[in-house]
Amino acid sequence: MSHDQHAGAEPAGHVLAATGVRVDARPLALLEPTSLTVRSGERLLVAGEPGHGHTALALALGGRLRVDAGAVELDGKRSGRLLRRSVALVDVPGVSEPDAVLPLGSVVAEELAMAGLPTRHGAVGAFLAARGLEHLAAFPLEAVPPAARVRVLAEIAAQRPGVVALVLTVPDRFGGDSRAWWGLAGELAAIGYAVVVTCTDASALEVSGAPWSHPWTGPSPVALGSARAVPPRTPARPPFEESLP
Repeated sequence: MSHDQHAGAEPAGHVLAATGVRVDARPLALLEPTSLTVRSGERLLVAGEPGHGHTALALALGGRLRVDAGAVELDGKRSGRLLRRSVALVDVPGVSEPDAVLPLGSVVAEELAMAGLPTRHGAVGAFLAARGLEHLAAFPLEAVPPAARVRVLAEIAAQRPGVVALVLTVPDRFGGDSRAWWGLAGELAAIGYAVVVTCTDASALEVSGAPWSHPWTGPSPVALGSARAVPPRTPARPPFEESLP
């Protein structure tokens, strides 16, 4: 990753933890009790069926949603203000995802502005060119390849001042190669961020069972709503088989 991609990173040593976090709604809960822990330099896979649970978890981790049970802490502190400043939510469905019809160049300009970074004098073009994506500047976001989309949004979010953790929310919903977004999470973790990636059970099976993901390093995957860690298995025995119907 280039120098500008980790300008917002702070020294390692942070711990983002959720303990029995539940978000209610009638008649069904938006998020069943979920526990997880991720540290600076780690990437954590969280899997669950498509639905509002992914969004609710992201909002809870980012201090943007009041939970009905449990707690979210950063470095042992329960502070919504601290979480909002320190945890960047990337492409959350219906919340932080950009308008699908906006050109990629416009999306980059808006995201750079949110990060307090320059948006004039060719800054947008330079950002895309550094990643070999300048040819996509005029494409509507919905036409941008999934791997390029998640990389652009995550790398700019990582540069926001004070950010120490990122939550990538169901990047697999756009299709594409799971190795791209899981590899990106690894790159971000390698430069000091704590990274949570939520995805569907099917994608989790694919990632955890792929030869390129082994030997598994970092925290064990977590099943959304299970309030417990699910140990990683060998490629022949993927970690989410017991949580599937």
